[in-house]
Parts: sequence; C-alpha cells; structure tokens
Amino acid sequence: MSVDNHSHHQLEPDLTDLNAKQARLMRLATYASASVAFVLIAAKLVAWMWSDSVTLLATLIDSCLDAAASLVTLFAVHHALQPADKEHRFGHGKAEALAGLGQSMFIAGSSLFLLLESISRFLHPHPLEVIDVGIIVMMISIALTAGLIAFQQHVVRQTGSTAIAADSVHYKTDLLVNVGVIIALLLTMYGWAGFDPVFAIGIAFYILHSAWEIASEAIDQLMDKELSDEDRANIKQLALSHPEVKGLHDLRTRKAGLTTFIQFHLELDGHLNLLQAHTIADEVEATIKATWTDAEVIIHEDPYGLQEPRPNFADHSEKTKETS
Repeated sequence: MSVDNHSHHQLEPDLTDLNAKQARLMRLATYASASVAFVLIAAKLVAWMWSDSVTLLATLIDSCLDAAASLVTLFAVHHALQPADKEHRFGHGKAEALAGLGQSMFIAGSSLFLLLESISRFLHPHPLEVIDVGIIVMMISIALTAGLIAFQQHVVRQTGSTAIAADSVHYKTDLLVNVGVIIALLLTMYGWAGFDPVFAIGIAFYILHSAWEIASEAIDQLMDKELSDEDRANIKQLALSHPEVKGLHDLRTRKAGLTTFIQFHLELDGHLNLLQAHTIADEVEATIKATWTDAEVIIHEDPYGLQEPRPNFADHSEKTKETS
C-alpha cells in the first residue's frame, strides 16, 4: 500500500486576527497620504498659473506622482486587508503591480513633457510673476509633507506595513525637492531667470528615475522574480535550523503585492511516517513565518537521499545544489 507523501502546508492570510486598531491606522494613513497629495496639487496648480514658473510646474507634476503612488498604496492596503477569494486563490497582489505599471507610463510621459518645456524655457527665459506666492505654497507643502511623514512613521511602528513604509520614503525625498524649489525661486527672484528651468530639468530627471523604479518593481512582480540571494539564504537557514531536517532543494520564491510566496522540497528521514513528516514541516513553516510574517509557505516532503529529476534553472549565481 503506497502513501502519497505530498503534503502542501499553505497558510491562508489570517486577516481575521489583524488587530482592528492596526487596520484602522493603515486605512487612515492611506487616506491622509492621498488627501495631502491632492491638496498640494490644487495649491501648486494655482501657484504655477500665477507665476508661470517651470520649477513649480515640476513640483506640481511631482505631486501628481505622489497622488498616483498614494492611490496605489491605498489600493494595495485595501486588498491586503481582504482574504483571497474563490476566483483569486493567491490573493490580489498583482493588481497593485498592474496599477503601478500603468501609472509609471503616465509619470514618464509627464516628465518628458516637463523636460521639453524646461529646455524651451532655458533657451528663451523670461521674468516670472508673483514668485512670493510660489514660495508660500512650497512652505505650506513642506509643513504638510513633514506632518504626513510623522504620522506615517507612527503607523509603520504600530503595524509594520511595508506599503506605507515605502510611501513614507517617497515623501521624505519630496521634502528635499520642495526645499530645492524654494531655493530656485529665490535665486530667480534675486538673480538669473535661468535658475528656474535649470532646477526644473533636474526635477524632471528625478521624476523620470522614480517612474523607472516603479515600472521595474511592477515588472518584477508580474514576472514572478525571485527574492534576493540574501533573502533566499535566510529562508534556507531558517528551514535547515530544524534538527530533523536533512536538506532542502527546489526553493522558489516570488512576491505579489504585500504577500511573499515561498515553496521548497524538504528532505527528511525516509523512515518517518506521514504524521511525523507533517509535524516537522509544520514546525519549519512556523519558523519561517516568524520572520516572514507576510508569507505563504508551501512545503513538499521528500525522503532524504532520494534521487529524482530536478529542474535546472539557468541562474549563474546558483550553480550548486540547494542542499545543506
């Protein structure tokens, strides 16, 4: 009598145990981020129309980038707080990547438009109007952004949300951009009119770089790119730390939204019965999830020393067999 030794230990996201206060804080953080972005868009739009400054146009486009990023974060957190359903058993994480990819294209187009406009203004400079209004708007922008970052950091400490942490890093960079805009406007007011388009060109390249980073991350998720070598080594170390584990192979990882998917073959003593093997696999899974709290882990048990065909991945960084 043969026994199928395939057991898949897959944990569904235990979102019912998520603390209600944590869920509320995460939602508040996404609402605050989107609200601040849209308020700044409105203020900068008025300031740009009054002053005709391409530097203000640049930071206006940057605020549109903030709004897009905030909406992606809101979208991601909304889905992170919902369990997988019958039609999407692996969750909805890739919807975030699709949204990010589409927004990166819009952002790239906006940055190219800004770059062309800035070059044209550099070649044909003209005096700006109502510069003081732009400076006041940028000071308000700095105050609102600083307040948002402080609240986001509080939420990250309470919840450990990676999406909100990433959004907070983006806004920290914006603080430097806003300070740069004020410097450009002051220099333009008391010096050469070309400072305005020069700073705008720099911001345009920064926005283009941000769009590339968003697109790269989205493509990596959609193409199921493996985690870093460091992360994979950490997963192996955690699995092999169990005294009953003889080795592991065929480790595969990917990330979709806020969820990390980890699967591998666990090599155990071939004389163990199914219940014993199952118990060890559960313990290994619990060890991994203690570090990778957002992970879904699938483990397949194999008798140690069993020779079987294994996939040959074309990865020059890993030419050795994934065993201890």
